[in-house]
Amino acid sequence: MPLEWQLYLPRLWTDEPDRCRRADVPQEVVHRTNWRLALGLLDTLAQWQLEAPVVVADAGYRRQHAVQARSPGARAMSWPCKVRKSAHPEEAEPRQPAYGGLGPPALPRYRLPPRALSTLAVETGAEQFSEVTWRQGSKGAMTSWFAVLTVRPAGKQSLAAAQESVGGRRRWDGILPTRTLLVEWAQGQGAPTDYWMSNLPATTPVADLVRWAKTRRRIEHDYRELKHGLGLDHFEGRTWPGRHHHVTLVTAAQAFLTLRTLGPKAEAPARASTRPSPPKTC
Repeated sequence: MPLEWQLYLPRLWTDEPDRCRRADVPQEVVHRTNWRLALGLLDTLAQWQLEAPVVVADAGYRRQHAVQARSPGARAMSWPCKVRKSAHPEEAEPRQPAYGGLGPPALPRYRLPPRALSTLAVETGAEQFSEVTWRQGSKGAMTSWFAVLTVRPAGKQSLAAAQESVGGRRRWDGILPTRTLLVEWAQGQGAPTDYWMSNLPATTPVADLVRWAKTRRRIEHDYRELKHGLGLDHFEGRTWPGRHHHVTLVTAAQAFLTLRTLGPKAEAPARASTRPSPPKTC
């Protein structure tokens, strides 16, 4: 499906075919969750033989492990994704129950529950945190304290993605892949404040991890500009093609303004003074 047909369509619409027909929604368009739409975009990018070095996502895309396993385009990409809850420590290992002789052997499983990210971060020690400045903001340098840990993702989705990633070629050994966890502990806070999980190696410079993790703030700024400054959310049409036309024009305007902002600034020509010359004295 081409990129121009990737707008989210809720079930409220897809469950009413007559409503979709009146709005000129193509018959092949069905309800797809946000993360499946993201998969489609990544796959299309790969088909165009284009490469995004790093993909960033917020905590709403908690299926990042499934995305990496299921998308040919995503498997070749690196990503940091904001996370909130828990993980297994790097040294955690699954145990396989003894075979009782009936049915297939039980799969290996982690006997201990995952631990809160805040607990893992505190246990790493304050000496592991270093000060990083990632950009200059309107109020000065944007600086905070960060540490990098190696963990294993937790949750049923992570288990399913790990099993699927072997593609049925061999029996899964039950060991979840290691992931890099970036932890931010803002100055003056009693506990760590934010977490990002990534498939980038733990040897990646912390400054690079921070810069990529914080890129989402810039994306949110651009999105607000699209909505409020350029009218992305002002569309009041009634057709699927009309909505796409509106989005295309708004994004083209955003691209033009961005290029103008990033382009070299021309020097203003010198203007002759209009003030009268002081009188001459003898």
